[in-house]
Amino acid sequence: MSFQNRSTEDLVRIAGAGAGFRLDAAGRPVDDLVRIADAASDWGVRLVFAGVTSLSTDDLVKIAEAGEGSVEFEG
Repeated sequence: MSFQNRSTEDLVRIAGAGAGFRLDAAGRPVDDLVRIADAASDWGVRLVFAGVTSLSTDDLVKIAEAGEGSVEFEG
């Protein structure tokens, strides 16, 4: 199942409901990724954000902090 075409609001709802998923995060705003990661942290579900090699270290840290251990990055 591809989550690429789902809105940020939908992804926040899905993660907030306790489901983990893999997302090609390339091109998504960092603030959106932070919101999704924060929603996942409530349940401790695993999110995999792929395609994040263009993000700065500061952005990756911001996302990781919001996810509180729920986020994994792939190149």
